[in-house]
Amino acid sequence: MAVQAGEGGVPLLLLLVMLQWCMWMPGVKAFYGPTDWTDAHATFYGGADASGTQGGACGFGNLYSTGYGTNTAALSQALFNSGLTCGACFELVCDSSGSRYCVTSSSVVVTATNFCPTGSTGGWCDYPRQHFDLSQPVFTRIAQPVGGVVTLKYRRVRCQKSGGIRFTITGNPYFILVLVTNVGGAGDVQQLYIKGSSTGWNAMSRNWGQLWEIRNAALMGQALSFRVVTSDRAEVASFDAVPANWAFSQTFEGSNF
Repeated sequence: MAVQAGEGGVPLLLLLVMLQWCMWMPGVKAFYGPTDWTDAHATFYGGADASGTQGGACGFGNLYSTGYGTNTAALSQALFNSGLTCGACFELVCDSSGSRYCVTSSSVVVTATNFCPTGSTGGWCDYPRQHFDLSQPVFTRIAQPVGGVVTLKYRRVRCQKSGGIRFTITGNPYFILVLVTNVGGAGDVQQLYIKGSSTGWNAMSRNWGQLWEIRNAALMGQALSFRVVTSDRAEVASFDAVPANWAFSQTFEGSNF
């Protein structure tokens, strides 16, 4: 049986194998596409001005200054995955077949920035429920707040971010803590590596949320590079994103997916 050829006479089967291999190569920017639609529920918290949604279990702090705004959600235990889902993006549609409080068939995209604790009213956030506790401004874009709880359809989607990944450095010379924000693609950082201009790559440990730490690395006075790995195994390196004269409490911008 003949094998169909692709461009340049290369067998189509070989082309497909090569493409799959390249998508998982370190440093290659893989495209994070949408997943299938899944049933869920949503509530809201934080008030009409979304002030109560600032901070949260992902460590993103002020959601306006870090670029997330009010299109955010606290995830139930089943979705939060002990913080590994922080930064992921979800498309939500209010399901009018299960709720009479839907106001539109249009979707909204939110970023996971917080954890909806177990034992919440109604047990909506308890395992294994798929639940989103939305900021009130985004909830009111899809449903009447008087309803309190609505049914949803949701799916994971690619995070579309403006600018590069941001690295905020805090700590001290012996304990460096890096907050990673504004991540495109899959959005959810699974591993962070750091490299000084005089060192090799070192794996950082997740402290909590999207805060990553390294101890006794002697990185002061060196330009810093970062390598970010997301849940789809895509990774991107930001070489010399931080100049050698960096100081704590500063934020630097690198490459993005």
